[in-house]
Amino acid sequence: MLLRCAPRRLHLRPLSAAALASAAPAPPEAPTEWAEAPLASVRPATADASLYHVSLDLSAHGDLLASHAAAGQFLPFRLPAAPYPIFLAIASPPPSPSSSAAAAFDFLVKRLPGTPSARLCDLRPGDLVHVGASVVGRGFEVSRIAEARDVLVFATGSGISPIRSLIESDFVESHKTGVSLFYGVRNLQRMAYQVGYISLSLHFVLLYSIYNSW
Repeated sequence: MLLRCAPRRLHLRPLSAAALASAAPAPPEAPTEWAEAPLASVRPATADASLYHVSLDLSAHGDLLASHAAAGQFLPFRLPAAPYPIFLAIASPPPSPSSSAAAAFDFLVKRLPGTPSARLCDLRPGDLVHVGASVVGRGFEVSRIAEARDVLVFATGSGISPIRSLIESDFVESHKTGVSLFYGVRNLQRMAYQVGYISLSLHFVLLYSIYNSW
């Protein structure tokens, strides 16, 4: 799978197939209904604080939580004084009836100065934010690679966010194939989720550049 910048385009390629299967959802539209929810956590996700881990408390928004049905979906954020909403890929797995996970969505946010994403990273736990009343996007159509013998998953930088949702769902454990994750980062200081891959039943390959211009 090859993940590109939002709105993301996912390419799924079984090694045994000659053709490339593509799942490219249409760009999401801004929602007409919004909800207000508090931030549960805002903290750096990398050593250089270029990426932030943001957790949204949805304990009072059961319908919004339930609308997350597939890894690779997005949630719109509308931040104060921002000229446009931003769409963030959900990093936590879709909720399941048997799960005891907290009623929250996790996000990996790239902090770009002067942008709405930076404003989000500057907020504190307990601050209220406006988000879409439902998630958007179809998510990854993993059923299209059900017959694949091997699956290669590629991500760079903050693009690991929806991939984390995928690998923490039942995709890796239930898939009867070999799953390899290739994660590209500029350097180890910019690697998110450094702890958490060891116990996964996948082949993890870290790619990083020795060139400062990458």
